Amino acid sequence: MFLLDRIDNQILSCLQRDGTLSIAQLGELVGLSSTPCWKRLKRLEEDGFIERRVALVNRSRAGLPVTVFVSIRTAEHDEQWLARFAAAVTAMPEVMEFHRMSGDVDYLLKVVTTSIDGYDRFYKKLIKSAQLSGVSSAFSMEEIKCTTALPLELVGVLTKPS
Repeated sequence: MFLLDRIDNQILSCLQRDGTLSIAQLGELVGLSSTPCWKRLKRLEEDGFIERRVALVNRSRAGLPVTVFVSIRTAEHDEQWLARFAAAVTAMPEVMEFHRMSGDVDYLLKVVTTSIDGYDRFYKKLIKSAQLSGVSSAFSMEEIKCTTALPLELVGVLTKPS
């Protein structure tokens, strides 16, 4: 397994803030020339630390201002049911996140949509997709913090063996 050093962490942190940085800009920020920076970046991609690079679109400006957290309970817990349910839910474009949970809730969805009516249309698709024993929706009134940047400083820097 590949371990991250201080420079790798810096590269990842910089790219989390701005994925459009050129190799030259990124190298300057982390103290490397372009070629070693490019090699590290490629290794980080190949080793799966960087999954993809995307643009973050403003939901409200794009016409999707409503965020709903949907808690789902089910009496079904076998692999076949989960495979069908997961396929149906992952195919719904409104679903931004889909988590299997511990505790009282079996699944948690983060859904974005155009309006309350838009959510109602989503809800009707959801309840047709599988046998569910409970669905509870919580509408976000205000987004106070939202980030895609992982807190890499919590992990610390690992030292590569000599």
